[in-house]
Amino acid sequence: MSTGNDPSRRPGRLGVGVIGAGHVGAVLGSALRAAGHPVVAVSAISAESRDRAELLLPGVPVVDVPEVVRRSELVLIAVPDDALAGLVSGLADLGAWQPGQIVVHTSGRHGIDVLAPARAAGVIPIAIHPAMTFTGTSLDLSRLEGTTFAVTAPGPVLPIGQALVVEIGGEPVIIAEEDRALYHAALAHGANHLVVLVAQAGQALAAAGVDDPGRVLAPLLGAALDGALRAESAAASGLGHDDLSGERRDLPPGDDPLALRGAGAVTALTGPVRRGDAGTVRDHGEVLADLGARTGAVDIAASYRVLARSAAQRALAAGQLREAAARDVLDALAEPGMPVRPGALHEGENRDGASAPPEGLIDPQDPEHPQEDDA
Repeated sequence: MSTGNDPSRRPGRLGVGVIGAGHVGAVLGSALRAAGHPVVAVSAISAESRDRAELLLPGVPVVDVPEVVRRSELVLIAVPDDALAGLVSGLADLGAWQPGQIVVHTSGRHGIDVLAPARAAGVIPIAIHPAMTFTGTSLDLSRLEGTTFAVTAPGPVLPIGQALVVEIGGEPVIIAEEDRALYHAALAHGANHLVVLVAQAGQALAAAGVDDPGRVLAPLLGAALDGALRAESAAASGLGHDDLSGERRDLPPGDDPLALRGAGAVTALTGPVRRGDAGTVRDHGEVLADLGARTGAVDIAASYRVLARSAAQRALAAGQLREAAARDVLDALAEPGMPVRPGALHEGENRDGASAPPEGLIDPQDPEHPQEDDA
């Protein structure tokens, strides 16, 4: 008899206990339930967590953490990064972990080393982390489809972690234990600081008299993000990067894959830095500094300088900006009292020590590198 239409009757179903009915835990618990794994217990302390559990995991008993572990074949731990180690070791001290139990945590920062106290009791350790922001509502369930999950686990049990991700609609990518913190830093830098940039740009637009900054920014930022991501993916494809195994393959001998990848998104760069408009860049720094003096938002000018310097350096290294233009832009970004070391670019090095392209890589009169008129 076929069981394909009834997920709960598929083989290998596990009783799931969820520790932490926060934005992530309740959603992933609900997704596992939809895949046929019965959720047997959930812990929820705050009123918000209890409401979330009732909404996304209706009928599931809300019990204390040790009881969640006692009832479960698969324990899903979704607590803040800094709370994870103490929780795992505390449960080990109580003798709560059970041999053969699967323990999955959702921390991006940690791999499986943090589960060492539970492993000593014989559990199967797995770390999965969705590269996605969560609202803690049912809207997140549809967003799991196609979301990448970082999976870290001992080799023999990696297929279990990958299968769990696939079951809830995600796409697994293997991240080594030693790379877990770098992986998480990359995601936080991209997603969290993107939000900060929007907030800063929105505040500056409001100060310029724009009533609805979000409406102004939406098409521009949407197009910029789409172009950058497409360029980054194209660079990955060109390098033969295998997202499922995490390995780089078919690379030309002697090429540095990380250096080549760094040029990916930057090839979509537009605006005054890409055009080498040093005067415009200098004006930007001045008006943003003035905005900070008037409103206290001094972080906007500081962020602009740091990111514009990075844009100039990366554009130079990627062959998108001529050396002389890069020098002028970096000079325009130098803060008063902090002159940039002269001659660095002529020595094959930009002002932050990154390698510059060989002299003559881009002809100043090269028609293939026009000075765009866009933002």
